[in-house]
Amino acid sequence: MNPYIMIFLYSCLLLGTAITVSSTHWLLAWMGLEINTLAIIPLMAQGHHPRATEAATKYFLTQATAAATLLFASITNAWLTGQWDITLMSHPLPTTMVLLALALKIGLAPLHTWLPEVLQGLDLTTGLIMSTWQKLAPFSLLLQIPSYNQDLLILMGLASTLVGGWGGLNQTQLRKILAYSSIAHLGWMIIIVQFAPNLTILALITYIVMTTSTFLIFNYNNAKSINSLATSWTKAPLITALAPFLLLSLGGLPPMTGFLPKWLILQELSKQHLPMTAVLAALTALLSLYFYLRLSYAMTLTVSPNNLAGTVSWRHPSTQSTLFMSLTALSALFLLPLAPAITALLTI
Repeated sequence: MNPYIMIFLYSCLLLGTAITVSSTHWLLAWMGLEINTLAIIPLMAQGHHPRATEAATKYFLTQATAAATLLFASITNAWLTGQWDITLMSHPLPTTMVLLALALKIGLAPLHTWLPEVLQGLDLTTGLIMSTWQKLAPFSLLLQIPSYNQDLLILMGLASTLVGGWGGLNQTQLRKILAYSSIAHLGWMIIIVQFAPNLTILALITYIVMTTSTFLIFNYNNAKSINSLATSWTKAPLITALAPFLLLSLGGLPPMTGFLPKWLILQELSKQHLPMTAVLAALTALLSLYFYLRLSYAMTLTVSPNNLAGTVSWRHPSTQSTLFMSLTALSALFLLPLAPAITALLTI
């Protein structure tokens, strides 16, 4: 793709997210989401592969449905209450419709089925953008709207953690595994959004950091499936040694950074007198931890045959920059001791 077109599309992604995050009017927020969607579709289809075209088509149809539902809900809210302000939604019907539309937009269960299929058809760079940046604008709206239907949010959150853990158990493709990982992490964020929005922001930030480093490591190794992880040691031994800790951090295992949001979310659920919700969420996290352990095993405890195909990576080292990957990987591993400072910063 022409670099000028690439810069224009990335600028539109930034613009769409900025419009949605900074707006208080539903029409402006909807316009920002549409700019975001239209900007990422050419990036998804730039490979001209049938799977990429299929993924772009599925993504467009899903996002168009969610955007139409969101616009209809905001118009219904204006008709019933006379308000276009995002924070002044006072009728439960349009509020529930907005929640379902945003759940479809980010891929929450039970509206999640498009996400693994779309992510599987993309290259890892575009998949990284869709898994991280594209979540910011819908979450800015979720944090602003009042929560009248708390049971719906808890049910969707628990369903997402269950589906995200269960769906990734039998997968061999890394992009599908990361898609189900995204669904599971989104469930944790949605469970707590009505009680402690600052914890949702913390969980979103840590998820973005951990997922960015995971995508960059897989992209550096040019890995698309679990079997291809076995040759990682010939390309980057140090990064291969760090990767299992990073994957366990994604699973929420202490003492890595990924344990921090889960720990605080379970603590807040206990404070809100929801012990069964906390127990179910913690149990579903064990499902996700299983397939992260599978990836760790394939990456470090299996050795590929010592043939020419396995050693060619050692003979020709990669020229990709590893600075950003190293920074995000270290952040995904060692931020847990800074938990008091991070939580204090989010409550300012």
